[in-house]
Amino acid sequence: MPNAAGPIAESRHLAVRLARAPTAERRMADAIRAHATDMAALAPGTRLGPAISGAEVASALWTRFLKFDAADPHWPDRDRFVLCPADGGPLLYALLHLTGYAGLGAENLCRFGQDHSGLPIQPQFGAHAAIETSAGAPGEAFGVAVGLALAERLLAARFGKSLVDHRTWAVVSDDDLAAGVCQEAASLAGMLRLEKLTLLWHEAPEAEGVEPSADDVPRRFAASGWTVRRVAGDDPAEIVSALSMAVRSKKPSLIACRHAPAQDAVWTDGEARGLRWPHPAFDLPEPIAAMWAKAGARGATARRGWLKRLARHQHRAEFERVTAGRLPDDFHETVTRMKQALTRGHASDGGASVTRQALDILSEAVPELVGATTDTTSVMVGLDSIAPTSMAASMSGRVLRCGARAHGMAALANGLALHGGSVPFGAGLMRAADAIRPALRLAAAMHQRVVHSLLQEPHAAPPPDHLAALRAMPNLHVFRPADPLELAESMELAIRRADGPSVLVLSLPAPPGLRADGGENRCARGGYVLAEADGPRQATLIATGAEVACAMEARATLAAEDIAVAVVSLPCWELFCHQDEAYRAATLGGAPRFGIESGCAFGWDRWLGPEGQFIGVTGPSLAGNLGDIHRQFGLTPDAIAAAVKRRLAPSAPPA
Repeated sequence: MPNAAGPIAESRHLAVRLARAPTAERRMADAIRAHATDMAALAPGTRLGPAISGAEVASALWTRFLKFDAADPHWPDRDRFVLCPADGGPLLYALLHLTGYAGLGAENLCRFGQDHSGLPIQPQFGAHAAIETSAGAPGEAFGVAVGLALAERLLAARFGKSLVDHRTWAVVSDDDLAAGVCQEAASLAGMLRLEKLTLLWHEAPEAEGVEPSADDVPRRFAASGWTVRRVAGDDPAEIVSALSMAVRSKKPSLIACRHAPAQDAVWTDGEARGLRWPHPAFDLPEPIAAMWAKAGARGATARRGWLKRLARHQHRAEFERVTAGRLPDDFHETVTRMKQALTRGHASDGGASVTRQALDILSEAVPELVGATTDTTSVMVGLDSIAPTSMAASMSGRVLRCGARAHGMAALANGLALHGGSVPFGAGLMRAADAIRPALRLAAAMHQRVVHSLLQEPHAAPPPDHLAALRAMPNLHVFRPADPLELAESMELAIRRADGPSVLVLSLPAPPGLRADGGENRCARGGYVLAEADGPRQATLIATGAEVACAMEARATLAAEDIAVAVVSLPCWELFCHQDEAYRAATLGGAPRFGIESGCAFGWDRWLGPEGQFIGVTGPSLAGNLGDIHRQFGLTPDAIAAAVKRRLAPSAPPA
């Protein structure tokens, strides 16, 4: 039966229940449950699992261990609290409200889950300053937590513990731990011995008729180099002891919290009775509210002390620059030097060698550039690795070797970007594009500066839809440079971009040098005329990446037969879309257009128009040598020239 007395009477009922709680710890945990229950009544279908089962652990963490100050959610040396379950909104909002964060008063909680409320059911990065990350797909936020812990270590090694000395705490669910990315990230954390990372896992109770998981999570984490402790999730003494152990541990820690089946069912009876209160009161007895307010201000003294240390620190200006995400003042000069170096010549192994040369130059001038790679034989060979042990390790090592953990690497890169103070640059193979998609999608949704380079191997052609799939992702910039100069320009644009991720798709074998003009960044427009026709245009060849060189050779072949064609390089579709219509029309021209790319035709219609023709991989291509596939589908200079002549022949049917 619904409560006929309405929200105020129900609030008083909760207040009486709280007042009778036997200990202060339980009363504070019950306050979390009370607020979460009120929020769930506003948004039908909201799951209360994390708030109900995790209230004791969250209360102990936020009142005794978590370093934060509710008055300043942007304090750089605060502990990071990552809530991995997507249904953790009621728990997180209750904690932020109880500790006194601005913008999360009772009037805000009353709009929980409503359109334009700023408090979505699933917490989103940017909805409130205290939300460290969006959850994304299961396991993604845990990978973010590993990146946050790594970012803390790197900054501490550079600026010292007087400015950087904080921890990362993450709450995970069974769904997160079942995801493959979680094991990849956990393995990296154990390998690096990230001792300031603690994972809080609330084991699902074994209900009658439900098979227990065959996966021994604690043993799996212990084998990956973690300290593991199991506690009763409703025992404050055990919880505090385990959290203290995690603080002292020299390895990352997993605290597994056991819960009895239906131990807190009383807190869900409001939902079971079908209560749908339009305006929950979110009232608490004054003593409990005062204890939570005290917890929210507990870190004020530490923050003021930190501000004094920052004011006296010899590297204050540099610390403020990197944490604000600003590039060095001489970054333009560095890019100029990089362009000059790359246009003087390039190594025989192609895109990988050119990228490595560019990273050598950039890493000297951009100390916050942090590399991560799954490709141990190409892009970042020769660059020093990140040391897994000492926090005071030399910062000359800024490359994390991730082995085959492509997804874990990409998720970790998101954490590096979110923390501030690092510009992550991941390197891998194009065949891993599907593996890193969830992490790329999360970076794009959160508008984070993350750069990935993906290498196309000549002996193993990637699926033809990879490029189209990457370009379909909103807020992701995909660069496919045609030569070393375009690569330098694309890297500059990707690193300068502060509102989203970028992917550089590189080619093997070595692309030829097609341009020598290193002044204006022509890739900044997304597309440009690389070679104009010798006379009125009869056709326009539009190409990306290594196929631009094929288009240039076809142009020369056609010019010898008095057929005037222009070549347009289109390295970044997303930037080209942002140009005005007049520029796009002038670049593409009115003559018949030919799209040339080692990929599928999806998406090319917008550039080719109804009369255009696509020359690419038009059928299944799951394996094989890239050269053979190009010959099979006409991606050679002679085949391109023949296709243009057929199209321009007076008797030729429309393409």
